[in-house]
Amino acid sequence: MDLETIRYPVGRFDFKAPFRSEERGLWLAQLAAAPANLRRAVDGLTDAQLDTPYREGGWTLRQVVHHLADAHLNWYIRPKLAVTEDLPMTKPYAEQLWSELADARTAPLEPSLRIFEGVTERLLVFQHSLTDADWLRSFQHPEWGPLTVEDVIRGMAWHVRHHTAHITELRRRMGW
Repeated sequence: MDLETIRYPVGRFDFKAPFRSEERGLWLAQLAAAPANLRRAVDGLTDAQLDTPYREGGWTLRQVVHHLADAHLNWYIRPKLAVTEDLPMTKPYAEQLWSELADARTAPLEPSLRIFEGVTERLLVFQHSLTDADWLRSFQHPEWGPLTVEDVIRGMAWHVRHHTAHITELRRRMGW
């Protein structure tokens, strides 16, 4: 398997790629399924397996799970700011540095799995309550420029599939 496929097992994501708003239902369904898919992906793995990088130079499976919780927390706030403020400026976070902190490198998965589940549940309640106008509300991201609430759901749906596939593909390659 080539490095590009290992790094991007569900393909790359681009906020600028064309999309259809009619796909919102698909993105919401992908998010709704994400917590169970992630739990299934890590079910039965040993600590040694969790501490295995999904690729050379990549994060361990443990770091991937903790990253998903961290990312969900960060991305949960941005659309809520967009709906309640006029073009708010959001802050990125140093994901690579966060992944090197002790909690991401060594902590048990359960707290992050619960965070991921809880934030996903709240996010879905929020997103199901949005009006068509709300989906088009924007915030300013310093790295990606203006993004809409709809961009967030597309990005999050891709992100959870992307990282869950890192785990499932390593399990497949290793025969776990």
